[in-house]
Amino acid sequence: MSLTRDELVARLVRAGELEVSGEDQAETDSYFDTDQFRFHGPGGFEADYSGLTSYFKSIRAAFDDRSIRRGIIVAEGDYVACQTWIEGKFVREFTHSPAGPLPPNGQRVVWDLLNLFRFDDQGRLVEEWVRTDYRSFLRQLGAPGQ
Repeated sequence: MSLTRDELVARLVRAGELEVSGEDQAETDSYFDTDQFRFHGPGGFEADYSGLTSYFKSIRAAFDDRSIRRGIIVAEGDYVACQTWIEGKFVREFTHSPAGPLPPNGQRVVWDLLNLFRFDDQGRLVEEWVRTDYRSFLRQLGAPGQ
């Protein structure tokens, strides 16, 4: 099965919405190869699907009024690259911040990300690379020394 560019983009957008909202884990799982998925983040951070799910669970626990939006999207073959912004109000401890657990500061926080995704021939996400400005992100979180 080979999906069109528009179908891959639609799957990517929906998977992101589900990760941020947490509304239906079974549907979220259907967008990923949950056994083979690998996440490659800033600073050498690596995770499997379980690690990614745990990270988003910590986001949902720490931030209210969450949203995700995509900017420029470029697709070539099984790869989709895009700008991503995830926003939320920081109201409870964020256990998975890049600086370790942080107490809430009540502020609206915006993650500004560049993502590259790879899909398998069934249209499931199998790999993701992320780049972001951790210094700006940590400053918004109120991390000490930032």
